[in-house]
Amino acid sequence: MHIQPVILCGGSGTRLWPMSRSGHPKQYLRLTGDDSLAQQTALRLQHLPGAAAPIVVTNNEQRFLIAEQLRQVGVTPASIVLEPVGRNTAPAIAVAALLAMRAAPDALLLVLPSDHAIAHDAAFAAAVQHALPVAADDYLVTFGIAPTQPHTGYGYIRRGSPLAGRPKAYAVDAFVEKPDAPTAQGFLAAGGYYWNSGMFLLKASAYLEELRRHAPEIARQAALAFEQAKQDHDFLRLDAQAFRACPDISIDYAVMEKTGRAAVVEAADLGWNDIGSWSALADIAAKDAHGNALIGDVYAEAVTNAYIRAEHRMVAALGVENVVIVETGDAVLVAHRDKVQDVKKVVEWLNKSGRRESLTHRRVVRPWGSYEGVDQGERFQVKRIVVNPGQQLSLQMHHHRAEHWIIVKGTALVTIGDKECMLTENQSTYIPLGTVHRLANPGKIPLEMIEVQSGAYLGEDDIVRFEDTYGRAAE
Repeated sequence: MHIQPVILCGGSGTRLWPMSRSGHPKQYLRLTGDDSLAQQTALRLQHLPGAAAPIVVTNNEQRFLIAEQLRQVGVTPASIVLEPVGRNTAPAIAVAALLAMRAAPDALLLVLPSDHAIAHDAAFAAAVQHALPVAADDYLVTFGIAPTQPHTGYGYIRRGSPLAGRPKAYAVDAFVEKPDAPTAQGFLAAGGYYWNSGMFLLKASAYLEELRRHAPEIARQAALAFEQAKQDHDFLRLDAQAFRACPDISIDYAVMEKTGRAAVVEAADLGWNDIGSWSALADIAAKDAHGNALIGDVYAEAVTNAYIRAEHRMVAALGVENVVIVETGDAVLVAHRDKVQDVKKVVEWLNKSGRRESLTHRRVVRPWGSYEGVDQGERFQVKRIVVNPGQQLSLQMHHHRAEHWIIVKGTALVTIGDKECMLTENQSTYIPLGTVHRLANPGKIPLEMIEVQSGAYLGEDDIVRFEDTYGRAAE
């Protein structure tokens, strides 16, 4: 059987602010190990027999981020599909189904969120193997997680009759919204309920049939967006007008709650967690004898049941309990563990205030490398810039600022007007306001540079691109 993994990489992950930002959401963070959640999802497929290279669905702003993260772990995707706007999971899976059927008409889609944690890859592979014959019989299979506690943050699936000859597989009796605590306790006591994992295994053709039956406008607009898509280097850009016309709706609401083909396969012992909050991450983190998860440069005295994470600076905590403290380069969160769901209120306030702390980190990833703000004041800004080997910035010009470049490490090929020069460590140059320029790294090690900007306006939108390796000049 042709298993076509589909990794869904959209979403902003605001519940894990301040680490997760709309420009760098939680699936790209290293929260539970040396690899990001998206990288872990892709690598998990290597333990799955018969799995093809994944189709990745993301958005335009995150396209280089996911491409670089996959490159880092040696995963080459079958395709990276770019949504012009977010339209939830039903349209995204429809496009992936159409793309998969182009290569294999009988393809089975294994649909996986990129921002969930699974501790046991072997158990995940076993669950998929149990689901394969069920999906091959044209059932739309969702994976139900055997609950270990009366969790109120997850939706539930109530199982129906067992499917004959299919161990651990049942018809779906109902999808249940996130319950209150007494209701969740009742589910656990009654048995026959699963947490809704958001993972699916289904025939591409069967899903499209049910989508046409129950949500025909999604099926029509998704097909149109796919038919009119354009290949842009390594990315497939869906037609913007058609995709915007898709209703914004999940696969659960569009299809799974209406179809007569819904089945649930029990997925036990996965160590699954959707990491929907800081308390959820704290639940799966390694802890000391006092129940504390201390990550980074942390000093704790008389502290119990705390999750404290230091990303840039030393954090000291004294005499506190049941708290979450998360430090980043430009923001610090301090919350009681029972209140971490209210982080979204902070993000809403930041957005209303026009502040950037909900959008980007101090360190911003770009397709050529990264830049990080070091200092800024009236009419000046200092950045640390890293250019990866063999990469280059766009040929560009600024209307309102001049720039001074100081090479700290590596070799830079610098274009200023109609001249080129090579700069090495401890050398510097000056880019006058209004001058066309470019920075490139021709070497084999990362180029590190300090940039001092000065001028009347220092915003990132003061840039005119003339040529760009990554196709941004046309955006």
